[in-house]
Amino acid sequence: MRLTKALAEELLLEAWQNPMNRPWITHCRSVGKTAGVIAEAIGEDADFTEALGMVHDIGKKDTKEVVFHDLLGYEYLTKLGYDEASAAVCLTHSYLNNDDTCVAGGYLPENKFRTDFIRNHHYTECEKIINLCDLMCKDIQMTFEERMIDLITRKGVHPNSAYHLMEAVKLKNYFDSKVPGGIYSLFPDLHLMNGAIRIF
Repeated sequence: MRLTKALAEELLLEAWQNPMNRPWITHCRSVGKTAGVIAEAIGEDADFTEALGMVHDIGKKDTKEVVFHDLLGYEYLTKLGYDEASAAVCLTHSYLNNDDTCVAGGYLPENKFRTDFIRNHHYTECEKIINLCDLMCKDIQMTFEERMIDLITRKGVHPNSAYHLMEAVKLKNYFDSKVPGGIYSLFPDLHLMNGAIRIF
């Protein structure tokens, strides 16, 4: 079964009943909306891409255990009958450059399935868009630069932080090259937060 925006919405509405899920759901909605706009601008399937963004963190459902949320999300969607193209985003969204060590917040506990999957998986354009939008959103859209500062401030600097940052910049540059004026041109209100103009 292939994920759609409507099906993703059903999954989020069910999860919303548990208040502990609401922070990641709000983040996922922000990622999904941002991803849909970028996908449409570069000729990708906007509905499917938005749906992927909406569920990328669903492995956090009903648990405070987030270290393995990528694996939990993949297993959850697979058990519900969603196809590989729909479930893979749960595993791919945090890892850049086909490398499970290229992740924010330091190295994660080793997991052979995760490592093999990430290193052998062909990232689709839709999945790459989710990678980028996860680096542009908390509960609201942010600039890529603000979000990277947020991640480093909250998660600290680790041996792989410079590597992750360099690959993240490459990813943003990749999509900037696909959109006339760069991806920020797609979001005219991006520099507004709580009515105040951000100054860079």
